[in-house]
Amino acid sequence: MPYDALVVVSFGGPERPDDVLPFLANVTRGRGVPPERLAEVAEHYQHFGGVSPINQQCRDLIAAIRADLAANGVDLPVYWGNRNWHPMLADTVARMRDDGVRHALAFVTSAYAGYSSCRQYLDDITAARAAVGPDAPLIDKMRQFWDHPGFVEPHADAVRAALGTLDPARRDSTRIVFTAHSIPTSMAAGAGPEGGRYQAQLHETAGLVAAAAAPGLPYDLVWQSRSGPPHVPWLEPDVNDHLRQLAATGTTGVVVSPIGFVSDHLEVVWDLDTEAAATAKEVGLDFVRAGTPGTDPRFVTMVRELVAERGVGAAHPGDTAPRRRLGTLPVWDTCPGCCAPARRP
Repeated sequence: MPYDALVVVSFGGPERPDDVLPFLANVTRGRGVPPERLAEVAEHYQHFGGVSPINQQCRDLIAAIRADLAANGVDLPVYWGNRNWHPMLADTVARMRDDGVRHALAFVTSAYAGYSSCRQYLDDITAARAAVGPDAPLIDKMRQFWDHPGFVEPHADAVRAALGTLDPARRDSTRIVFTAHSIPTSMAAGAGPEGGRYQAQLHETAGLVAAAAAPGLPYDLVWQSRSGPPHVPWLEPDVNDHLRQLAATGTTGVVVSPIGFVSDHLEVVWDLDTEAAATAKEVGLDFVRAGTPGTDPRFVTMVRELVAERGVGAAHPGDTAPRRRLGTLPVWDTCPGCCAPARRP
């Protein structure tokens, strides 16, 4: 059955103060997150008026994707559904059914393998289709894109631009610090068919971005935004601990690049622009945060190229576009059934 729609599937976020706690309850359901951590994170959202940037960023991305598809002769309606807040994915799937959609592609705003970043979105799609019923459209998730040029190149340009704002006389004591969302170590161990794929992909992306932006400059991959119970091991070091260690060992400046993310949502503007920047100031580090792809035209084009890989918009019926990739780790179109959820105590 040919594909007749594209649905952008994202995390979702509150858009007014009264949304914050119900949204966080959706995010953390069944995860054993301590109430005090929920209250702390809720305060982060209230710092920005109870509004997460992520929904507007999704609207902007979808508008750019629609314009790009139309400009390139790809007649594919674009829908949007979230995991944790409105528009909820099940409601979107119901609307797709009512519009006559039979078989859709899904673009998930997460580049990497792992339970939270890939498998859970597949589970969300399955649950949404089950909620809609037997006439729900089929939905196939497109591949992970950690090494696609449309993702890597905007990150590299952002790092290059950020480096340009630091004192060139102190370049020899400057480092790039790449960040991604920390996850439980048990979840990291189960990412991908043979395990460890989340970290491996992030290390590959970090190497590709660093080589393009600043070959020869030292860099690190560290973690941010931990949210689980303190007795459960998560990936370390935390970015704030790492910045303190760098300052103590002679580093004078850092470019912090959130390669784990596609846009400047709350975990970027709070955890990095607010908390990590404050840590850097405390320990005397020059600090600049590199941007994320957002609606960079190369990132938008990447979405169309992923669609073309599945045969939509090809010059001849049945054709598929070649994959554009910069890395060497394996990639696949159909999930091999990996990435089990983290073991909960």
